[in-house]
Amino acid sequence: MEIIVRKPTADEREELESCPTWDCEPSVFDWSYNMQETGLILEGEVEVRYDGKSVKFGAGDLVVFPQGLSCVWDVKKYVKKHYKFG
Repeated sequence: MEIIVRKPTADEREELESCPTWDCEPSVFDWSYNMQETGLILEGEVEVRYDGKSVKFGAGDLVVFPQGLSCVWDVKKYVKKHYKFG
């Protein structure tokens, strides 16, 4: 189970920009995904830890969280993202 972090295509960016947004102040919390989530990071800096691994992402990144993932979010700088499930 891997978290995918990459730059979005123009089509992905356009699609995600019409999705809802979520934001969070710096904090650390447990999270789990009961379905796949795709996010477009608008601002901020985050590290997510899972299964002994760690990924970092920030503004401009597209992130895909797989269904069934349990992880710890460490929001380093205020984060805002567009997101979609499924």
